[in-house]
Amino acid sequence: MAENVLIYVEHEGGRPKRAALEAATKAAQLADGGKVHAVALGKSAAATAESLCRHGVDLVHVSEDAVFDDYLVDPHVEVLKQILDGESVSAVVLADTGDSKDVAARLAARLGGGLVSAVVDLAPHDGHLDANETIFGGSFTTVVETKNASISVYLVRPNAFTPEENPKQTNVTRIEFSPSDKATRVRRGKRVEEEGASMPLEEAGIIVSGGRGLGGPEPFQLLAELAAELGGVVGASRAAVDAGWIPYAHQVGQTGRTVKPQLYLAIGISGAVQHRVGMQTADTIIAINRSEDAPIFQLADLSVVGDLFKVVPALTEELRRRKGS
Repeated sequence: MAENVLIYVEHEGGRPKRAALEAATKAAQLADGGKVHAVALGKSAAATAESLCRHGVDLVHVSEDAVFDDYLVDPHVEVLKQILDGESVSAVVLADTGDSKDVAARLAARLGGGLVSAVVDLAPHDGHLDANETIFGGSFTTVVETKNASISVYLVRPNAFTPEENPKQTNVTRIEFSPSDKATRVRRGKRVEEEGASMPLEEAGIIVSGGRGLGGPEPFQLLAELAAELGGVVGASRAAVDAGWIPYAHQVGQTGRTVKPQLYLAIGISGAVQHRVGMQTADTIIAINRSEDAPIFQLADLSVVGDLFKVVPALTEELRRRKGS
């Protein structure tokens, strides 16, 4: 394709989030002779460069100016537009997350570009990019092409791609940027961290999720014990979160996290499409439900029809026995 692609990097503590490495990997494939630019902003942004360049990024634009941490959205949009005005870039790739959605919408409007969200794949076709986009809660996938726009902005669903190393020489440029008065109209308030899993669900290799079938908050301790034996984390369906049994940070599904673990255990989860869209790409799915007609069994690689209050403790105990703990 020989095009230049730019990715917007979400990071934490100097580490690019998994979604940024996924975007970097895909951008390197799409560039095919062109360059991959990455933009990382805020505290510890420069520390992301080495990891990004290991995943195919040619040039990392960084600024650790406090304005990007202290104010909402607009400084990010302004600096992205500044960079794009000085570079020949045909596509911008961001993770389909709450923060990046705000950035992408404003950026596309200022650039007069096309915007496609919920993207699960990007592929060159006849001189342009075809974007596979999920619709109707993930029930269908359509192919979308932006037209009459010199640049296109794509919001890619987390876990749509697999990060792969493609080492490039670490190349960093410091951004010179002075925000406009409009960019500093809305300041961030108090930051509150919601209690969540020991690691982000999107990065977990094993997830043990519970749903309405648990009947209350206490049985989630059974799932936590099983997850601990497996070296995984606890997830949940929207029904369990809406009931107040577990914090939203654990929610998997259309309105929660999209995950792609090696192993996903769905326990007491019926398998509504809104949940399935968030976990259906897991490598292996094990479902435990007392109803043999539960829709989740249509996805499962291994189905267990039974009482979760008997099956889960027995499974945990067997794992402990085998580990000698």
